[in-house]
Amino acid sequence: MKITGLLSVSALALAVLTITSCSKGKFHINGNIAEAEDSMLYLENIGLDGPVKIDSVKLEKDGSFAFSEERNDAPEFYRLRIGNQSINLSIDSTETVSVKAAAPTMWYQYEVNGSENCRKIKELALMQIDLQARVNALAAAPGMGADSTTLAIQAAIDAYKDNVKRNYIFKAPMKAYAYYALFQTINLGSTTTLIFNPRSEKDDVKVFAAVATSWDTYYPDAERGKNLHNIAIEGLKNIRIAENNRRAAAIDASKVQVTGLIDLPLTDNKGRERHLTDLKGQVVLLDFHVFASDQSPKRIMALRDLYNKYHAQGFEIYQVSLDENEHFWKTQTAALPWISVRDDRGISNVYLQATPGLPAYFLIGRDNSVAKGPSQIKNLDADIQALL
Repeated sequence: MKITGLLSVSALALAVLTITSCSKGKFHINGNIAEAEDSMLYLENIGLDGPVKIDSVKLEKDGSFAFSEERNDAPEFYRLRIGNQSINLSIDSTETVSVKAAAPTMWYQYEVNGSENCRKIKELALMQIDLQARVNALAAAPGMGADSTTLAIQAAIDAYKDNVKRNYIFKAPMKAYAYYALFQTINLGSTTTLIFNPRSEKDDVKVFAAVATSWDTYYPDAERGKNLHNIAIEGLKNIRIAENNRRAAAIDASKVQVTGLIDLPLTDNKGRERHLTDLKGQVVLLDFHVFASDQSPKRIMALRDLYNKYHAQGFEIYQVSLDENEHFWKTQTAALPWISVRDDRGISNVYLQATPGLPAYFLIGRDNSVAKGPSQIKNLDADIQALL
């Protein structure tokens, strides 16, 4: 996933989706940059890995310029740059885009004609500049406490996101300006962050997914569309794991009885109802597990070692999946030798002792009572041996 590469480019220099035709052709960018005599004007392609110079010209006194390049099969995004001043342009097939500006203020004061996408991108850029100014003013406002400042800044960002989602992204997710909006950034102190956060905000991941789906329709083989899907999938995975951990930490310990006879009737991955009480007479590791977590493969390997080592002596594993996706759980557990069940109510409805997070396990003795909880198990191998 190439979020990092995109963030390394300036907030206005981001790859955008554009509408293209199936035939090859030339696109043209021309215009005038005043107050820039003897300056080098660069035309750069902004790819997923950052800007690449494709042409340049030394401006004469009148500041006129003209670039002509063969367009790619997939939509692309370009920028005009003098020093650290730049103008973002999306290219729609073989169109001609005209730009007029003055070098000292070209990054926010310019005219663009010949492209609706370029015009909308300019609107978004100016809105972003205004948002940054308001955030800076709130951060510097005297007499506001830290909490009030944080709330006010978040409210300004949320209002911006709502406006952009309704009037730019969801109205036309296949457009270049919708793609551009996904990767706008804002500076919060010394940190530059995406306004739409696809890593941990569920609603923002949905926005990325909407544009990715639209891209699939119009440009099914485009690398940018595949990258958007990767971002959305990774974000959903992060959110699922974070929610699972929050729910586990919020479980009421008073609802859990860690001594005495227990039962946990759940359906296994073969459709049979399994009871903990049916395992009386064996030493059981009751394992609450999330297969979608990054730590799952390593943990499963460790459990395999324990199972292979002690199963013949009367050791069993009763593993409860807390994954939301039933098909995913069945796929992950198809080859496991122990009992694999799933609680489809989710973590918040599982009566286990409150722990710092998942995974978590309990050791159950041959009398079907809990011998040790998560906080009491220091050496799992040794504790199993002692119970056997």
